[in-house]
Amino acid sequence: MHLAFSVVMLAAVSSVCLSLLFFHALTRVPSWPLAKSEAADVVALLRDANLPRSAVIYDLGCGWGSLLIALAKAFPETHVKGVEISPFPCFVATLRTRNLPNASVVRKNFYKCDLADAEAVTCYLMPSAMPRLSKFLDESVRPGTAVVTVTFWFRGRSPKAMKDGPGLRGAVALYVWPAMSGPDHTG
Repeated sequence: MHLAFSVVMLAAVSSVCLSLLFFHALTRVPSWPLAKSEAADVVALLRDANLPRSAVIYDLGCGWGSLLIALAKAFPETHVKGVEISPFPCFVATLRTRNLPNASVVRKNFYKCDLADAEAVTCYLMPSAMPRLSKFLDESVRPGTAVVTVTFWFRGRSPKAMKDGPGLRGAVALYVWPAMSGPDHTG
């Protein structure tokens, strides 16, 4: 009995690890948790953006759900939609947000999402994803949509506001889309 349990657990852990590695290789973005201080900075910038009370906020690549939870708690009258392609982090984010009535998580490639209803978009990705995301947002969101990025910024776009975090991680920038022409911020 003990051996069977060990084999099942080993298979489960191996499957999760292989899944994480596969989706990291596919997206070139690891499922990295967001620090509470970074989430607080995102919330502060979105408060400054004066979102409507019943806003729709998307967290693209929501990972384990840390930012999603912070947004749902900070803006209880909004609908916060997390989008994550990797199955295990999506499952964990779904579990973590199950008691938050204004949060939902969908397992999907966010480039296939319709963001027409977004008043705000957040993301914590990697530099390699930012050029494609910039084009996607140009095609998907309405002018004036608040876009907040953590650590990695859009090249050639001017942020409206910024908060600097400690060390290499933690800088947060608010853009009002399309936020064209400005200094080159690479994060």
